[in-house]
Amino acid sequence: MSVMSAQFPEFRDQTVLVSGGGSGIGAALVEGFARQGAKVSFLDVAEAESLDLVQRLAGETAHPVSFHHTDLRDIDALRRTVNAVVEKSGPIRVLVNNAAWDDRHEFDDVTEDYWDNNQAVNLRHVFFTSQAAAPSMRAAGGGAIINMSSIAFKLNMGVFPAYAAAKAAVIGLTKSMAGRLGPENIRVNCILPGMVVTERQMKLWLTEESIARSLQRQCLKIVLKADAIVGPALFLASDCAAGMTAQSLIVDGGVL
Repeated sequence: MSVMSAQFPEFRDQTVLVSGGGSGIGAALVEGFARQGAKVSFLDVAEAESLDLVQRLAGETAHPVSFHHTDLRDIDALRRTVNAVVEKSGPIRVLVNNAAWDDRHEFDDVTEDYWDNNQAVNLRHVFFTSQAAAPSMRAAGGGAIINMSSIAFKLNMGVFPAYAAAKAAVIGLTKSMAGRLGPENIRVNCILPGMVVTERQMKLWLTEESIARSLQRQCLKIVLKADAIVGPALFLASDCAAGMTAQSLIVDGGVL
């Protein structure tokens, strides 16, 4: 992973919380904010990957990153974890609601239980993590929330209807939260990644051939890796974006 050269001094010693931070885009975000001097905590259920990330960054950042094993479907546990982060590190300055599950599922096979679980993993926690973090942001005079959507729902892809529905809903939720929290100086924006090649994607879905086909649709003929999302997230969370809220930023190499 390349180290971001841009520096945002406003993040130094500030508390940043990332959900789904143990691998993929989330891990890149954890590292990106940590290398800015922030006190970064992250939530994940993947213990082995998360502990590997903590160990890899040990001694390389101004503050050690903090991993909290949390099942985001358990809202009470989620609230306890957010409160523990605030108690340990101080008011949350930046929240990145990144956690998601892009499981492929056949339209005819989706059950009520599957649908509800999918929405719990991909949508519900976005609201409740934000709700839990908001009091500390208010107390500190403001903050920034970044929600992670996807361009997938814009491409008429039939392989994950529940996931697509959740990612579309994240944009609506972003705009509603921006309207509610803006008067309290809390900004809420959204990032829509395109095809970001991660280890999980390569293991489960992508091939060299499918990546090549996707590149044909992009204006930029580069393979997007997880760190392609770090710069946009830093920008949206920073003072450079102080006048931006309720916005959706597409990072897809020029597909849309």
